Amino acid sequence: MNVYFVSGIDTDIGKTVAVGMMARYLHRRGRRVITVKLIQTGNVGFSEDLDRHRAMMGVGRFPEDEAGLTAPAIFSFPASPHFAAAREHRTVDLDAIRAAVEKVSANYDVVLLEGAGGLAVPLTEDLLTVDFAAERRYPLILVTSGRLGSLNHTIMSIEMAVRRGMKLAGVVYNWSAGADPEISADSRRMILKYLNKYQQPEILVELGKVAELYPDTDFGPIFGER
Repeated sequence: MNVYFVSGIDTDIGKTVAVGMMARYLHRRGRRVITVKLIQTGNVGFSEDLDRHRAMMGVGRFPEDEAGLTAPAIFSFPASPHFAAAREHRTVDLDAIRAAVEKVSANYDVVLLEGAGGLAVPLTEDLLTVDFAAERRYPLILVTSGRLGSLNHTIMSIEMAVRRGMKLAGVVYNWSAGADPEISADSRRMILKYLNKYQQPEILVELGKVAELYPDTDFGPIFGER
C-alpha cells in the first residue's frame, strides 16, 4: 500500500503544513511522492493546499495536477464536504475520487492523501471520512498538537480509526503557541500509551515551530525508514 491517509484531529491543526513537510522529506530522499486532496472546500479552480505543498517541496505542478487528478472534488464554500456540495447543488462523486487516487498511485512511490478536517467529517449524508479511508484500507497518519483539548480529540480519533480496522502509520505532533510544556509532555506520553493500548506502532514525530523556513524533520519512522 503506497497511499497514506493524512487526517487532523480537528480543523486548523496544521495538517496541510505537516503533509507538505512529509512530502518534502520524501522528495529529498529520492522517493517519487505526490500529495492529493481527498476533497477541497473553500477554493475555486485549483487547491491552494496543493500549491502550498508544491512550494514546500520546491517543485512546480505535476501533470496530475493539471489533469485534475490530485484535487478531484473542489467546492467553493468553506464547509464540510456534504454541505458544501449541497449548497452548490452538486454531489460528492466518491467513485471519481477513488479512481483518481488509484490512477495517481500507479505512478508514484508514495501518495499522501490529505483529508478535510477530522475523521468524523461527513463526506456525504451517509458516509464519514473515516469510513471512506477504512474501506480503502489506507494506513493513517494522524496530525495533532499540544493545544488545549487536543488530547481528547487525539484519543477519540485513534479509537475511531482502530474500531474500523485502520492501522496507524504514526502521529505527527505539531508545535502549538502558548502550550504549557508540562501539559505537552504529558500529552505526548498519553498518546503513546493509547497507541500501545490499541496495538498500534508507538510512533510520534514532533514538529518544531514553523515560521518562514520549515524545519528539517525526520519522518523516517512513519515511512518505515528507521
